Amino acid sequence: MTRPSLFEHAGGDEAMLRLATAHHARCLADPVLEHPFSHTMNPEHVPRLAAYWGEVLGGPGSAWSGEHSGVLAMHAGMGSDDDLGDRFVAAFVAALDDAGLPDDEPFRAAMRAYIQWATDEVMSYDAPGSEVPDGLPLPRWTWDGPG
Repeated sequence: MTRPSLFEHAGGDEAMLRLATAHHARCLADPVLEHPFSHTMNPEHVPRLAAYWGEVLGGPGSAWSGEHSGVLAMHAGMGSDDDLGDRFVAAFVAALDDAGLPDDEPFRAAMRAYIQWATDEVMSYDAPGSEVPDGLPLPRWTWDGPG
């Protein structure tokens, strides 16, 4: 029997949209995360984030296919507060409950591992003047980590 992707186990596109919506709301409610999330906000941010996470977690292709460098570049060079990454991860983990995603430990562990890895990658380009290489492939995340 083949194990479903994290995307499928979560509940597909609708679950990703609920997660992105809940995560965005938590970021806006956080005094540190609020600033970057409330300024220069694209009105399509939440559905785009949902599609991006969906594809990374094993869902269908999206407008973000092949755009990983662009996603990282949007967040590069911000010189963020030291605890921004930890707050982002905590908001994501709490948003899993807010969005009603499955609460089984293997799923939650895989999702926590993904968001920690993704946040660490984004934060690695946080220093002012950081440049993201072109052509980085969109990551894929499985139950066992990078796939």
